[in-house]
Amino acid sequence: MLLLAAPAHASASTTPVYDEQGRLVETTFAPENGAARLTEQQALNRFLREGKVADWLERYPPKPTTDADYDPATGEWELKVWSGEAGQIALGTVDDRTGSVREAWTGPQVAWTMARGGAGAFGGKTINTAWVWLVFCGAFLLGLADLRRLRSIRNLDLLVLLSFTVSLRLFNEGEIFWSVPLAYPPLVYLLGRCLWIARADRPPRASRPVWPVWVLAAAAVFLAGFRVGLNIEAPRSTIDVGFAGVIGGQRIANGQVPYGHMPEQGELKECGPADASGEVRERIQTNGRCEASNARGDTYGPVSYLAYVPGYLVFGWTGKWDELWAAHATSLLFDGLCLVGLALVGRRFGGSRLGATLAFAWAAYPFTLYVSNSNTNDAIMPAFLILGFWLASSAWARGAGVALAGWTKFAALLLAPLWLAYPDAIGWPLRLRRGAWKWAAGFAAATIVAFSILLLEPDPLQAARVFGERTFGFQLDRESPFSLWGWGQYHAAGIPNLHLIQQALEVLLVAGALALAFVPRRRSPLQLAALTAAVLIGFELVLTHWFYLYIPWFFPFVAFAVLSASRRE
Repeated sequence: MLLLAAPAHASASTTPVYDEQGRLVETTFAPENGAARLTEQQALNRFLREGKVADWLERYPPKPTTDADYDPATGEWELKVWSGEAGQIALGTVDDRTGSVREAWTGPQVAWTMARGGAGAFGGKTINTAWVWLVFCGAFLLGLADLRRLRSIRNLDLLVLLSFTVSLRLFNEGEIFWSVPLAYPPLVYLLGRCLWIARADRPPRASRPVWPVWVLAAAAVFLAGFRVGLNIEAPRSTIDVGFAGVIGGQRIANGQVPYGHMPEQGELKECGPADASGEVRERIQTNGRCEASNARGDTYGPVSYLAYVPGYLVFGWTGKWDELWAAHATSLLFDGLCLVGLALVGRRFGGSRLGATLAFAWAAYPFTLYVSNSNTNDAIMPAFLILGFWLASSAWARGAGVALAGWTKFAALLLAPLWLAYPDAIGWPLRLRRGAWKWAAGFAAATIVAFSILLLEPDPLQAARVFGERTFGFQLDRESPFSLWGWGQYHAAGIPNLHLIQQALEVLLVAGALALAFVPRRRSPLQLAALTAAVLIGFELVLTHWFYLYIPWFFPFVAFAVLSASRRE
């Protein structure tokens, strides 16, 4: 028996045997220690036959460039596919032991991990669960809908505001080529509604309210507290934007501008553990601290970082991308300012009922919760605009509000002509009223405060140049798959390049924003709100990198326009 066993062991294959189609035909093999069972070609065949990959590759010329690397530590093959000028078009992994495809990413999912889906990447898993999201949707509708006339225009407006949920759901499933187009119909509808309301200078008619004011106010307070609990319950839900804010706050508090001083990765010495993909993000920076990298975190206006200084001073920062309580505190602070600000706006322009209604609308709207729980900086800009709108009769306040909002998110700078010419338009030939000079003074004062951080650098002029390069220079040349305008990079896949149409719409947007300094000749608070929303929505419609976190930029002004009191039926 020993004599028979020896030859059998000696003749055992060290690799599996596959047919020409890559199918396993021999299983009696004993691979050498650390050696791959599959050959490079066999791993590629498995990957290229995957339905998702095969469908995508059919859009490109035949014979793409491929590469396969085996990692003995994980027992997986990493597969990459390129196609000429289109660059890398597919990425994935194949299990060497079973030959199964574990991951397959195509198109935008190759370079953008956020395009790969997965509920919880933004805002945490709790608010992305269906029941929590639908509870907020239901509360929003139940509290604000015209329950006496279900087929009313108000109810349609509310449903459109909630319809972004369909697009978000598909985004969470990684269906980018479905989620992106579905975001445009509600944006276009809301743009049209705001322009219509501004032209008529009259909000939609609604039936007599069902809920007493105290019920809406109590519900707003309850939901606000619930939002705080959800935020604290997800300590690691801060995305890179909020992380960048904390870094910027730390830099300013320590006498350094954020621009050009974000933590890098590069060739710096590693000082932390590897993440799930085997990459070490924490490196010893030039300041001697071990910090997690966020090299492109300095793309926002200076107010985006100044806003995080108080949170940093209270909670500090460990240098890691951990709980980042400074980001949580800042997010909750500006979320609360938006809610309180809307209550003040409503009370001033429509009484206690409108104040409670607008506060409830912010607290119940799921996309404001999405921003709050993502701990991003997207509630800062609307907070300044809301407070500026509340004090709209003061030219100083309007100017400062636009400046602080614009030096947070640059989109708000488009509002300067509209907010300058309130309540009376600029005459022709150009005649600036006395209030215009006060507006300009408020704008200038807020701008000086925002950019005073440049004085922290030895050469403020050089710091200003770095600011321009890291912000406008980066954002104006940015590519992204999260808008129709960014799909030109996939034109070889049969997707049209819409860049020329985008440029034409950008020109139209800027021209329209400038024209609002002259028309209408006199504008009411309702018109100011509706046109503010229209400009911000127009900006988002032509934006290359659009995302759901931007919806709260315009939401407060859409809410004011469609929920303000009108004649009762």
